[in-house]
Amino acid sequence: MKTEKLGPAFNRLFSASAISNLADGLLAVAAPLLAISLTKNPVLISMLSALVMLPWLLFAIPIGLIVDRVDKRLLITFTNSLRFVIAGLLALAISTDFVTIYWLFVAAFLIGISEVASDTASQSLIPVILEKKHFERANSRLNIAETVIQNFIGGPLSGFLYATAVVLPFVLNSAGFLIAAIFVFLIPAHLITESRDETKEPAEKKSFIGDIKFGLKYLWNDSDLRGLVTITTSLGFFYSLSMSTMILFITEVLGLPAKFFGVLMAGAGSGAIIGALLAPRISKKFGRGKVLAVAIFISSITVFFQGISPNVWVFGVIGFISSFAITNWNILLMSCYQVLIPSELYGRIHGARRTFVWGVMPIGAFLGGVIAQSGLRVPLLVGGIATTLISLSAFRFIFELGNQTSQGDHSEVNESKD
Repeated sequence: MKTEKLGPAFNRLFSASAISNLADGLLAVAAPLLAISLTKNPVLISMLSALVMLPWLLFAIPIGLIVDRVDKRLLITFTNSLRFVIAGLLALAISTDFVTIYWLFVAAFLIGISEVASDTASQSLIPVILEKKHFERANSRLNIAETVIQNFIGGPLSGFLYATAVVLPFVLNSAGFLIAAIFVFLIPAHLITESRDETKEPAEKKSFIGDIKFGLKYLWNDSDLRGLVTITTSLGFFYSLSMSTMILFITEVLGLPAKFFGVLMAGAGSGAIIGALLAPRISKKFGRGKVLAVAIFISSITVFFQGISPNVWVFGVIGFISSFAITNWNILLMSCYQVLIPSELYGRIHGARRTFVWGVMPIGAFLGGVIAQSGLRVPLLVGGIATTLISLSAFRFIFELGNQTSQGDHSEVNESKD
């Protein structure tokens, strides 16, 4: 059976995503390595993670409204260009020995703001340019771009470049964002316009504040979305708590030299690659609901087992399993949201959702740094136990909602809401 093509608009978006994820992968390893060379304070290390995620709390809703009102292609181009400038200035500060942990904080926060806009706009394009039947395949490909290039290529490459010269991964990070901006800009505008014409905009234009209230009210009134956001927000809080000082745990407790940190990420990335490739097939064979519920349970309990790992080899194997599971969860979860949320409302609803889910992560990350002062294993143990209990309590809800959204259109429910 011949596989239907996803079209030129998606192909260009995928290419841009691949390049920007390479840049993200370089930064994801180089920034924490730079941080631990500047300080060994777990609270300050956790603040780096917190500041990357804080913009989701502060700006996700207003940026979501902007996404629904402007040309998404130009917005993604602008935000990638902005990241190019910020990363370039950071590279300059490193090369002139002017960088401090606080410089790194500022850069992380500004890049985080740009990421909110870029991510929201990119996700908003999927239901605009593709039919619902293609969501899982498109999300799988985008997730492959993220996991393969960011973790499997960007991570190890960043570790190697950092060991060669600290500034190198930051220079390439900046260049990657510039190239991604060019790729997105080259998407023909008419491909977006023609697709947008097929989805009717609401006849009534609301005020900016009215749109914020609308997004929050929509989430609250839809019991499926409300339940899903509550679960993912709780999980996000404890995941960020457990991961905020992980690099210190790996280098200080497990004894992995910093230059090999990227190699460890590559092992986890290979699990994510396999998970992304197999997610649509596994979902089709076992059902979306079952795969979602089992995947989030596995990815939760593995956090605890990473916390009791006796050495880096055991940690790496568990990381492989965890990455496989969480990738299946991420792909199928995004497909659920894209069915539950009408495409013309996706930006503002996605922004409201991310405000809750990602908004608690800076708090969790900071708290992780605080409790890590009593032992670097503690955040992983606490986070692992908490997320496992949450995934077990939500198992039935996730199972049923996953199956419901896999059966097709959720528009009947959406149309019944004001």
